[in-house]
Amino acid sequence: MPSVLALDQGTTGSTALVVAPDGRVLGRGYREFTQHFPSPGLVEHDAEEIFRITLEAAREAIAAARVVPDALGITNQRETVCAWERASGRPLHRAIVWQDRRTAARCAALSRRGHGPAIRSRTGLVLDPYFSATKIEWLLAHVPGLRRRVRAGEAVFGTMDAWLLFRLTNGATYATDHTNASRTMLYDIGRHDWSPPLLELFGVPRHALPGIRASSGDFGVTAAEHLGAAIPIRGVAGDQQAALFGQGCWKAGQAKNTYGTGAFLVLNTGAKRARSRHGLLTTVACDEKGHPCYALEGSVFIAGAAVQWLRDGLKIVSRAAETEELARSVTDTGGVYFVPAFVGLAAPHWDAQARGTIVGLTRGTTRAHLARAALEAMAYSTREVLDAMAKDAGRRPGALQVDGGAAANDWLMQFQADVLGVPVARPDLIETTALGAAGLAGLAAGVWKSPGEFLAGRRFTRFTPGKGRAAARAGIAGWSRAVRTARFWANAVT
Repeated sequence: MPSVLALDQGTTGSTALVVAPDGRVLGRGYREFTQHFPSPGLVEHDAEEIFRITLEAAREAIAAARVVPDALGITNQRETVCAWERASGRPLHRAIVWQDRRTAARCAALSRRGHGPAIRSRTGLVLDPYFSATKIEWLLAHVPGLRRRVRAGEAVFGTMDAWLLFRLTNGATYATDHTNASRTMLYDIGRHDWSPPLLELFGVPRHALPGIRASSGDFGVTAAEHLGAAIPIRGVAGDQQAALFGQGCWKAGQAKNTYGTGAFLVLNTGAKRARSRHGLLTTVACDEKGHPCYALEGSVFIAGAAVQWLRDGLKIVSRAAETEELARSVTDTGGVYFVPAFVGLAAPHWDAQARGTIVGLTRGTTRAHLARAALEAMAYSTREVLDAMAKDAGRRPGALQVDGGAAANDWLMQFQADVLGVPVARPDLIETTALGAAGLAGLAAGVWKSPGEFLAGRRFTRFTPGKGRAAARAGIAGWSRAVRTARFWANAVT
């Protein structure tokens, strides 16, 4: 039976799926990896550990499937960037994660010097530590000898897709795709290539960045030693664009929201580049053939990570799934609002200084109220982004397609539909990020003959706005007050 191996290298773990032509998952593997927090606001990953656990997950999936996949697709956490030695593949510093805020002061200085509008015009992005450019600049300035080694061609940079490609092919492929490149703040979104003015601004030599390829096509072949066979790599896309592709949102006006560590709402705008005036990003997505098209994106930095914090930090739940039962056990949050701005606020606010805030606590507040408030925060922040998207695009999607881990929470999906006032559609396989990577690779390898064949047989559960709509929408004003409180606390001068 033909099959495709999809590697989904996420922020907290790596998932591997072996997918059959009919969409069935033949084998699955998953591994978490270590989160490093050197100091407040700093987030790092060990790239070598990521490669190792990704291989473990892939081998587990292949063993369970009992097949040798015909092709491999990669999707990855975006913006996270690594520097490594060209000859050996040895990392030269921990990868700096997209959540990391160490370059906030540098971004503020660049903004004061007037670089923001030009960066926005060229890249479609706002000037923020979220993106890769200032992270690379920081590595050049702080890793001893790195600047010299980069100039000599001995060291290179890449997002995690480029890192995995390099290691899986034993250095034969040093490449990325347009979707990942568009998140670095070094990519000209109109020219679809690295931007010479931005490379000069951030001091990054062109030869220290990977070549850029279409998301569906030839990315080399894995060295047999890694996965037990030489598997053609035929698809690469950043996680949110892969999810958009996996949902079949290939036409202008189609939108999806992925609830993962963060939440990411993406609206396909087709061949037309939409320019946001309401705090959204213009980014590159994939059309039905894996070629570049445009999209509007609203990023929420912390979504599922707030539930992870309730589990690992406060230890008030033992499993993320427990939050659904807790949310159902109370009629409301008891006036509690939780703004999980642990690493600042993204769209539509873009406030790097904001920090996590819980308001409305009383002696009657229980862990059920906090759990429900964490779930409601995902829905309210998605509503904020969708409102901004509707203003920029001139229309509101008639429905929202959803995926990601938290999409399995029926209570949250119903609350989301009530808050938005439009239906929410959840596919039978919520791991559409991995499925999108499989689709991009499988279409290039001939596992699926057409995009329509790739989508055939997909089933959806629909949540429509119901009796809880009035109460859910009434909470929007309170959420807005809580967000203003979080921003005031961080930015107030004493």
